[in-house]
Amino acid sequence: MPAYLDRISYTGSLVATAEALQLLHRAHMLTVPFENLDIALGRKIICDEESILHKIVQQRRGGFCYELNGAFAALLRELGFTVTLLSARVAREDGSNGPEFDHLTLKVDLEEPWLADVGFGDSFLEPLRLKIDIEQRQGGRKFRLVEERSSLHMEMADPEHWKRQYSFTLVPRQLGDFAGMCQYHQTSPQSSFTQKSICSRATSDGRITVADRKLIVTWNGKKEESALDSDQQWREALKKYFEIVL
Repeated sequence: MPAYLDRISYTGSLVATAEALQLLHRAHMLTVPFENLDIALGRKIICDEESILHKIVQQRRGGFCYELNGAFAALLRELGFTVTLLSARVAREDGSNGPEFDHLTLKVDLEEPWLADVGFGDSFLEPLRLKIDIEQRQGGRKFRLVEERSSLHMEMADPEHWKRQYSFTLVPRQLGDFAGMCQYHQTSPQSSFTQKSICSRATSDGRITVADRKLIVTWNGKKEESALDSDQQWREALKKYFEIVL
């Protein structure tokens, strides 16, 4: 546990409270990147807690949802939080949902339940109250949870309307339940994770992303893009912004 806390530069309270959950979640988002670099390198990712923790903590890497939320759940449990793994179906552009186990998210039970998710990329920095039909603001963004057809739906507001991010139920899951979809996202040409490489983490006022051979920096609603014209520049960007050395 001390090594994991050092990995996310966390020095706050270790008591299982809502405030500590918020601080741990934010610390994780600011330090551990959402990335799929192993897929392009042909390195197999498995839904095994020990392997995931070794990669994120000892190797100081990031991962995608099964890894990031799998590891964060392990940390929270070690600190005394009650955590449930949940299966979510990611919303597609055509309005349909992806398959079951498409995404791994977390429910954390304190005096009230919370939705925690450090593995959905550019999303909420702090956990959301698991409460229906209330607007939850974080910085300049708005989120809400709605209920429809026996499922809960996490939505984020854009300038014109609410946009669904993913849908889920509160059925408890185990990490191994996600193994099939974890394999699919590493191997299927239909998966977005096999079509491009990405490494991205939140900052206090925006985000830093390396998408294929492009560096994208956003801050206070502004965006700056620059090309990474060589493999060396790509590797230097990964080291500079994410401390990743492949």
